[in-house]
Amino acid sequence: MTKRVAVIGECMLELKGEAFGAMTLGYGGDTFNTAVYLRRCGATAGLEVAYATALGDDGLSAGLLDRWREQGIDTRLVRRLAGRMPGLYMIEVDGRGERSFHYWRDTAAAKAYFEVERTPLEAHAEDFDALYLSGITLAILPPAGRERLYALMAAMRERGAHVVFDNNYRPRLWADRHAARVEFERAFSLATIALVTADDHQALMDLPDLDAAIAHAKALSTPEVLIKRGASSTLVRAADAQGRPAQVAGPHPSPLPQAGEGEGRGVWLEAPTQWVERVVDTTAAGDSFAGGYLARRLSGHDAVSAAAHGNRVAARVIGHPGAIIPAEAMADLL
Repeated sequence: MTKRVAVIGECMLELKGEAFGAMTLGYGGDTFNTAVYLRRCGATAGLEVAYATALGDDGLSAGLLDRWREQGIDTRLVRRLAGRMPGLYMIEVDGRGERSFHYWRDTAAAKAYFEVERTPLEAHAEDFDALYLSGITLAILPPAGRERLYALMAAMRERGAHVVFDNNYRPRLWADRHAARVEFERAFSLATIALVTADDHQALMDLPDLDAAIAHAKALSTPEVLIKRGASSTLVRAADAQGRPAQVAGPHPSPLPQAGEGEGRGVWLEAPTQWVERVVDTTAAGDSFAGGYLARRLSGHDAVSAAAHGNRVAARVIGHPGAIIPAEAMADLL
């Protein structure tokens, strides 16, 4: 049976190269990167992926739509806003190969997605089996837009759809850490699956070390939680269709011992990471993990094997330059 996933966020124009020298124009964004990898990894299983955002009525916005469709992304949830344009960021590379980022997104069209009585996403929500968003999705929306998104998350969860929240935390997008924490806690409470990057969680919750961040993430009320720890194995607490702790069955690693009360329900398991011979570019490591994981999970695989697949996809991506690598470079994973 075909499953449809809606991904909401912002895809920006990307300038990359030498300042005042030769530069190339591309595009990218955390949730969009996930949408691409989700579509690639789930295509053979019949997964369809639609991207919800707002663009302008300019030629660059039209060019983005053309390229998204070439990636197999459904664009029916995109709003086109007269007089607006996409956000822009520039990657500046110094003589040592170190990168720095500069953003122009204050008036980006994506921020105004909910500034209409009924968005395409709200109008077609019943058509989708899952919704995916990130901490950056929350950050770019004004308060009224976030409230509309929370209402949508609650409605989709209520009818049994998957609601997936990835905790990408970027301090520069928030007024302060407390403001971000309030919004993230709301999103965690509405999600059915939480993808938690441990060091982002440590920064958001102002915790002393990664061990404290992992313990805090284990106590989240979200039914299914994955904790990403970089090169270390991914920690997984799975849930069944009703949101209850999943039974441990099959050839999985032994359950991890609990460290005491407050670490959440259920049993924690480990999904192994993949050895990478040479790291070229870590951009989109977490985004591609999410795409690989969700493609398997929504196709009926258990959470541990789905997370292991997500780690394989991420390992392949960081061995190539750029956020979106050529499809042929990961053909064996598809």
